Amino acid sequence: MNILLTGGAGYIGSHTAVALSAVGHRVVILDNFCNSQPDAVQRIQQITGQLVTVVRGDIRDTALVNHTLQYHAIDAVIHFAGLKAVGESVKIPIDYYANNVQGTISLLQAMQRTPCRSLVFSSSATVYGDPQYLPIDEQHPTAATNAYGRTKLHIEQILGDVALSDPIWRLAVLRYFNPVGAHSSGLIGENPNGIPNNLMPFVAQVAVGKLRELSVYGKDYNTPDGTGVRDYIHVMDLAEGHVAALNYLNQHAGIHTFNLGTGRGYSVLEMVAAFEAASGRSVPYKIAPRRAGDIASSYASVEFAAKALGWTAKHDLNQMCDSSWKFQQSVTV
Repeated sequence: MNILLTGGAGYIGSHTAVALSAVGHRVVILDNFCNSQPDAVQRIQQITGQLVTVVRGDIRDTALVNHTLQYHAIDAVIHFAGLKAVGESVKIPIDYYANNVQGTISLLQAMQRTPCRSLVFSSSATVYGDPQYLPIDEQHPTAATNAYGRTKLHIEQILGDVALSDPIWRLAVLRYFNPVGAHSSGLIGENPNGIPNNLMPFVAQVAVGKLRELSVYGKDYNTPDGTGVRDYIHVMDLAEGHVAALNYLNQHAGIHTFNLGTGRGYSVLEMVAAFEAASGRSVPYKIAPRRAGDIASSYASVEFAAKALGWTAKHDLNQMCDSSWKFQQSVTV
């Protein structure tokens, strides 16, 4: 199949490109590189031994997206493109709605003008908000607590309406928990522009000496050590989940929602200790006030994805930290 990855040069997109190539799909990447580096494409090609077509542009350019879909005879789209930092979304919500919601509408308008009706959407566990119960299954009520989560939830609702409008659509909504880690080659990983918003790359940059210390936002949550607990999933497991979702859509029309996580949570301080063990480096940290929009604990119920997709996460916490450290060393040299 010919698969378009919007935001495909980013962290999750680049690993998914590798996973798709490994099973024989042809990948086309559309990216504006606002939070990724063009050299990620060369690294993907180095890993796969295959050329990757890249279209540089914004998802909101509907004409460009439409041309890309038609010119490359795209069979399915995996939609990663969008802004993704919770704290930042609270500060600049207009930018988040413009990029995420407007961008998705642009993509759907472009797809509607072509035969391509298969879409895997990169959603987030933030749509669940502050959990009413744990682990979180796909039937848990949605109640996003920040602008980022609300953009994802709004897009899910749009996709639901699209699915109702025409039975030809095949839509998979993947609610990620917390992707971490890197490809085993050390060639691709999470390397955000500027100061990282996510925990693992921040910890890695402190360990390597690029940043002075980690800020731990809140130590008074109702968790074992007072710091936030999250379900961390290795990015290659997540990438394989996208391949499984594409396979599922080949057999199932309509809209389908899946949690992608491991089913267990780790606290911020547990992650710091695990990374120190993997790297052999100290990770200094300070306790800072809670961030607006953050919650205490979040981890997935993974039974539905295992049953429907035949997919489960395989990498453990040590592998997550080891691969992140390997990648961080490669980009720091």
